[in-house]
Amino acid sequence: MNTSPTPTTGRTLAEELLDWYDRHHRDLPWRISPSMAARGIRPEPYHIWLSEVMLQQTTVQAVKAYFAKFVARWPTIDALAAAPSEDVMAAWAGLGYYARARNLKKCAEAVASLHGGRFPDTEDGLRSLPGIGDYTSAAVAAIAFNRPAAVMDGNVERVISRLFAIDAPLPGSKPAMKTRVAELTPIDRPGDFAQAMMDLGATICTPKRPACALCPFRGDCRALDGHDPERFPVKAAKKDKPIRQGAAFIAIDMEGKVLLRRRVETGLLGGMTEVPTTAWNSRKDGETGTSAAPFSAEWQACGTVTHVFTHFELRLSIYRFHGPAPEGADVHGWWEDVANLDAQALPTVMKKAISQAIPEAFPVSRG
Repeated sequence: MNTSPTPTTGRTLAEELLDWYDRHHRDLPWRISPSMAARGIRPEPYHIWLSEVMLQQTTVQAVKAYFAKFVARWPTIDALAAAPSEDVMAAWAGLGYYARARNLKKCAEAVASLHGGRFPDTEDGLRSLPGIGDYTSAAVAAIAFNRPAAVMDGNVERVISRLFAIDAPLPGSKPAMKTRVAELTPIDRPGDFAQAMMDLGATICTPKRPACALCPFRGDCRALDGHDPERFPVKAAKKDKPIRQGAAFIAIDMEGKVLLRRRVETGLLGGMTEVPTTAWNSRKDGETGTSAAPFSAEWQACGTVTHVFTHFELRLSIYRFHGPAPEGADVHGWWEDVANLDAQALPTVMKKAISQAIPEAFPVSRG
């Protein structure tokens, strides 16, 4: 454990934080609380890994329902490994960042086939699995296996940058921040320490108007001492996101079924379900007119929808056709009843496109 005493109390920063965590931790469905740990209950590595993958770039509130659905449907890593890929993608739909879902399935298969259904219990071992990088390997090693790993997410970056008033802008300052986190991480409760840092950033050391009076680090925080905690973490100037154009085509046959198809496995939204659309991506525009429709018909313009991806903004022109597909049309997909659309692996952008043409398609949308 870090043994350097704080100037104000003589206790280590880790001790101050863990004392706060014991009293103020969040109750989360995948978490083993301090009181549960005291009763001998241990974390389930499958649950920790699944939650950490889901939580990347996603809020805790959004993840709770998806986590509950996944563990109810696939209660073990072996069950997830054996599940059809299209079922996993459909269950993930609406959660975003779909490469995570593809890697989730690959990782489950690797754990089941190469490790007998048991996760490796070290950072190096975890990092060898598909889709697991530095953050997830550290988080699972610390939380699931109590390894003294330095866990760094956005909440931790904010806490540590304020505590030490780190002026260098992100992302260049990440190595210095990680060094500080490693120095603070205790040997005896590293998993609780990691979760405590995350909780502190999520509930007290918030981006705007942090509740500094309630913070266990208030006597040692250099940013607070300088009366400007909101200045941290310092971030490099953001580049404007490029705007890309494209079109999406919602075809409805005489039985009220919608034409769908599956995207290629690689690249943006890989393996997900879509309506026919043009060849847009983060680097180039797609066609925006009906010349790129899946077949020749009387397509009606239905306006546009906008969707913001991580690296670009997409504006799709929406076209609708209601009628039989022309004889011999090569539609490259299948026709799905509108009532079944919410069960398909449709990402949010495709739900937006369909809803623009069929407002009643998703009465309760997850996206």
